[in-house]
Amino acid sequence: MGKTIKRIKALSFILITLEIVALAVFSVFYFNNFLDVQTKIQPYFIALGAVAAVVVNGIFIWIVILLLSSLRQKTDLRAAEVIGSDVQEAYNFAMIGLAITDDQNIVLWTNDLFKARHIEIMDTDIIEWQPELAALRESNSSDQGVKIIINSRTYAVKLLPEAGLWIFKDITDYEQIFNYSKEQAPVVGILAIDNYDDVVRGDDDFNDVVTKVKNDIFGYAKDYGILLRRIKDDSYSMLCNYASFCRMLDDKFSIIDKVRSESARGEIPLTLSIGIAHDFPDVNKLNDLANDALDIAMSRGGDQVVVSAYGQEMKFYGGKSEAQEKRNRVKTRVLADSLISLINASQRVLIMGHANMDMDAFGACLGMKAICARVKKDARIVIDLKNTETKTRSALNSTFGKDELEKIVVNSKDAEDMISGDTLLIVVDVHIPSMVMAPKLVDMAAKIVVIDHHRRAEEYIDSPVFNHIDPAASSTCELVSEFIRFSSINPRIELPSTYATIMLSGIFLDSAYFKSRNTGIRTFEAATILKEYGADNSLADDFLKDEYEEHKEVAEITDNLETPFYGVVIATANQDRLYDYATIAKAANLCLSYKGVRAAFVIGKVSQREIRISARSDGTINVSLLCEKLGGGGHFTSAATLFTGTDLKVAKQKILMVLESSLKEATNTGIPKNNEEE
Repeated sequence: MGKTIKRIKALSFILITLEIVALAVFSVFYFNNFLDVQTKIQPYFIALGAVAAVVVNGIFIWIVILLLSSLRQKTDLRAAEVIGSDVQEAYNFAMIGLAITDDQNIVLWTNDLFKARHIEIMDTDIIEWQPELAALRESNSSDQGVKIIINSRTYAVKLLPEAGLWIFKDITDYEQIFNYSKEQAPVVGILAIDNYDDVVRGDDDFNDVVTKVKNDIFGYAKDYGILLRRIKDDSYSMLCNYASFCRMLDDKFSIIDKVRSESARGEIPLTLSIGIAHDFPDVNKLNDLANDALDIAMSRGGDQVVVSAYGQEMKFYGGKSEAQEKRNRVKTRVLADSLISLINASQRVLIMGHANMDMDAFGACLGMKAICARVKKDARIVIDLKNTETKTRSALNSTFGKDELEKIVVNSKDAEDMISGDTLLIVVDVHIPSMVMAPKLVDMAAKIVVIDHHRRAEEYIDSPVFNHIDPAASSTCELVSEFIRFSSINPRIELPSTYATIMLSGIFLDSAYFKSRNTGIRTFEAATILKEYGADNSLADDFLKDEYEEHKEVAEITDNLETPFYGVVIATANQDRLYDYATIAKAANLCLSYKGVRAAFVIGKVSQREIRISARSDGTINVSLLCEKLGGGGHFTSAATLFTGTDLKVAKQKILMVLESSLKEATNTGIPKNNEEE
């Protein structure tokens, strides 16, 4: 066929060339009237010649078309001889089904694969037969595909819309291999029993509660196909496949609730902290991820499961009980000495709290400065007065003179110039990098210390050289007070009475004057330590007193209470007014003082583009878990969230959506909606 086409091309070229040459010669002779051509040749002869040329060309083209058509038919016949009767066998071998439909999606024809598999769809609307195929018809594109299941077999389907041709590819074997590989993928976990050392003392490893808890753990592992191996007396490694993990996920890790309820009657309840990692082929890497997840679970107070899928955000399950207070002065002394060693090894120290610094953050900063002064290290507290709460700013200005302030504080811009490779950055009362007083310092610092009492969030300062997060503590001032009191440095650390007073004010603030549920023996001991250093409790209380205007604002906010769920109230502030962070927090505390209120959420604008939500609970509801779902976090009974670029109605709607979906998860027992009996 190729040679014939070449001959046709050559013949066409010769014919066209001859016609052009003849036309050119005739034009030269005619227009120049050589040999008296114009007289001899009349115009009708020219017209007759043109018609003849057109007819000849048409006949030539017709002959060429017939010749090419004949050649193509012969080629198709030869192809049919090669493939012909075996085409259907090829479709069957590849397990490909074909169906043709009309404009109304009615099946007009199918190949033998459908008949062989007893799929009778002739004269049937293919969309009604398989509604999932409607997406292909709507997209009207041959690039899109869908997966459907017919008679327990999986098919990938594509549509050629112009031809109305539906192509069904049987991918059951591939799907089975994929699903099997996914189900058998390794999942690594680490389980730790919280408060184990406090319950089991000495060699008494036969405590009834501990024995029962361990039996529950092994029973759960057996039921869910988990390989369990003891690492230490209070911790176990877990290994299972993804299918078993999904079963635990569907069960919402019921072992957490079971252990909590069975040990709740004890003086010190036992709970479980579990870190699980999956979605990566290397089990060593999964083990590292599981360890990190367990650290986060324990730093958030325990009694929860943290799941880490490689490359994805962590997910949290449980966390319905508060962190239990642990009295371990030996551990506190070790931590304090380690911190002092880091300070000693640094040339300069910068201390920083969170944005909109409150009395707890400021008091903790002063306590850390006192520790630095004891080891004779230059230390400054990073404070931007515009980014400080009103009461804190007032206490700072009323307590310290101008000359004294210059030796204590530094603004964030000057702090950036002071930082170097030998500078130690101490961050207190916060561990989320975006919420610190000066986020740039976190990026610039080579060595960072984190001391906080809030439940650890997923966003966290990377690789601190010292990390102490204790959600059981009522405040960061409490933690710093313990460092000062129980460090082994001799002579002891000196704490100025002015510092001690502000630190006591910080404890008053975060413990709600010792009325918070997370107030424990350690809180009172910390207050006693500060009193030994000369803290003035009357002045500490004065630092937190409200001005009349603020008291009026709090009362106005609480006038707008709503009860969308039993025991849960929401108060929305005036849309046209800006409020201080502390004012919104106090309104939440006031709501919680009303009888029957288990949790309170207060919404108010703190700037033209920022809305703050302060959440408080009486300890029966984990408001930190709820605020985390809104992008914030905090403590079990005290948390907050900040929205940008929204109005109060939008923020309120987001709270209601989270309460609707997660309130039961955040409490030990479900709470009915308003007007329903508990």
